[in-house]
Amino acid sequence: MKKVMKSSIYFLLLMMLVLAGCTSKPQNETASSTTESQTNQSKQEEKKEEPIEITMYYPIAVGGPLTEIIEKMADDFHKENPNITVKPVYTGSYQDTMVKAQTAVKGNNPPDLAVLLSTELFTLKDMDAIIPLDDYIKNDGGDEYINSFYPGFMENAQTEGSTYSIPFQRSTIVLYYNKEAFEEAGLDPNNPPTNWEELKEYSKKLTKTEGNKTTRYGVEIPSSGFPYWLFQAFAIQNGKNLMSSDGKEVYLDTKENVEALQLWLDLAKDKSMPEGVIDWATTPTNFIEGKTAMMYHTTGNLTNVKNNAKFDFGVAFLPAGGKGFGSPTGGGNFYLFKGTEKAKQDAAWKFIKWASQPEIAAKWSIDTGYVAVSPKAYETEAMKAYVEGFPQAAVARDQLEHAYAELSTHNNGQVSKVFNDQLQAVLTGQTTPEEALKKAQEEANKLLAPFKK
Repeated sequence: MKKVMKSSIYFLLLMMLVLAGCTSKPQNETASSTTESQTNQSKQEEKKEEPIEITMYYPIAVGGPLTEIIEKMADDFHKENPNITVKPVYTGSYQDTMVKAQTAVKGNNPPDLAVLLSTELFTLKDMDAIIPLDDYIKNDGGDEYINSFYPGFMENAQTEGSTYSIPFQRSTIVLYYNKEAFEEAGLDPNNPPTNWEELKEYSKKLTKTEGNKTTRYGVEIPSSGFPYWLFQAFAIQNGKNLMSSDGKEVYLDTKENVEALQLWLDLAKDKSMPEGVIDWATTPTNFIEGKTAMMYHTTGNLTNVKNNAKFDFGVAFLPAGGKGFGSPTGGGNFYLFKGTEKAKQDAAWKFIKWASQPEIAAKWSIDTGYVAVSPKAYETEAMKAYVEGFPQAAVARDQLEHAYAELSTHNNGQVSKVFNDQLQAVLTGQTTPEEALKKAQEEANKLLAPFKK
């Protein structure tokens, strides 16, 4: 009996050991599995926060400390997104920046992000250089985001149902005028010229001479840099825009455009404006120094004028032509490039979204003078206070009601150059408005012919 009991005890002990071994094994596996899962999660988090540096090409086309402002934006973004560093690279004028971007693309080393003229859309697309932003927009804001921008700024950003760029440093052309010069000439400083006839009349009255020397011109309309853009304002005011929406046709040699170019030429013939080519970059300086009483220029120079003019000045819509008020939009958009790492494209998109927030867009507008790209930016407390104290800041925004897409075509650089050359030929007395526009139309037609097939 004792033997039986002893055997039973041994059996029970053996079974307990076996059961203990069976139960302990899953615990070890669970612990091991938990540790492995935590390790994988840590690795994923490390990967997600891995430092990324993106290169951004940007141009400067206006006065003021834009380099400092851009670098401050990059620093502010980095503070909110510590794993992303935006490296701004100043690349000269818009034209210089486009050439450098094209060269980089051809060398298989494109920038991660670039601010280029909104009008470069067709050229960049024809190069297969840029990516459509539709997937980013769909997954990050959708229609609400894209519809938050002023419609006029989106016209040069979209084609064939896709969005290829996002508005950033955008503008229209406005009239700047010296109120003290107006009073001196017997003109009402609160009533700038509102039409072409008044523009000619006021320009004559504001022109000041001493002997045979002109000490102050009535108006300066720059004809270097972007002469096509300045002329486009006259064209819109007197007829219609210069190109089709698909960028395959231009309308340069119309009767209305001949009249518009004759107006520009007559201002110089009347000695109300300097003869020859007027430099884009020095025109704001001439205005600030009192060498011209009025100027046509981008609103992007507004803060520069505000900070440096020693006289009271006004900002107004461009004087209306036969069909009314009008100005082309202008300035640069953000583009993302093919051939860059997906992680860098994602980081660049994050910067674009950050920069287009109402508060950031408002600050950019206040610091530079460019038009804030969305109505919501003008609803921020900072912008409300700024406009209340400086009403001139709202003029370009209000003029958007009469603004149209800037000249943009396939082969855009060459088409613009052909047009610019002919406009300058007229202003330097080498040809007539009619002959110049006819020649520009013929040459542009040849450049655009391959895209009409």
